[in-house]
Amino acid sequence: MRHFLKLTCSLTLLAIMVLACKEDKKDKSTEAATAEQEASATEEVQEITKSEMTTVLNANLATEEDLKAIGISDEMVEKIVKGRPFLTMTDFNSLLGSEVNTSELYKKIFVPFNLNTTAEADFKMIPGVGDRMAHEFEEYRPYVSLAQFRREIGKYVDETEVARYENYVFVPIELNTASEEMILALPGVGKRMAHEFEEYRPYKNMAQFRKEIDKYVDDKELARLERFVYLKQ
Repeated sequence: MRHFLKLTCSLTLLAIMVLACKEDKKDKSTEAATAEQEASATEEVQEITKSEMTTVLNANLATEEDLKAIGISDEMVEKIVKGRPFLTMTDFNSLLGSEVNTSELYKKIFVPFNLNTTAEADFKMIPGVGDRMAHEFEEYRPYVSLAQFRREIGKYVDETEVARYENYVFVPIELNTASEEMILALPGVGKRMAHEFEEYRPYKNMAQFRKEIDKYVDDKELARLERFVYLKQ
């Protein structure tokens, strides 16, 4: 009888231990799943934040609604729209005048710089770019593509910062040899316009470019596009 009681107690104790072990594993599994969900949510928030950080409006392309959304007054929005296209950042800066806090505004809107021709000092108009980085921008000229810019400047800052810089610069393309990818990297140039750029190759001169592309855009847009391209002599 005593042996039977001992056996019963042993089996009961064993059953309790097994049940407790299962519950512990279940709790750990739940905790792990919760932690994974929290980590995933955090990554999504970080991705959204990165996207917001790298969004800078192009002063020549932003809609009136876009301009108002970043806090620009109705009066200034009207001036910006009428003053387009801004062929240089200096033109845009002059229109804004001294009453506008440009150091903050340039975090939201800009006229992209030509990486190969912009003066080193002017690069410092880009938010967060000081003497050292402005020098690095100039150091690797001539740039043949944005991929080269990413590679060279990526030696000094992380991918997020390089992506932010790309809102502020462009690399001009050679009309007769540039790849579709290089054309599409130009501000405001989509697949349709990239196709038209390629359609009329080879271009003999810039007059031909103006004549052909003028079929699809108005004079202001043509003037904007012209600053992105060149022909080898």
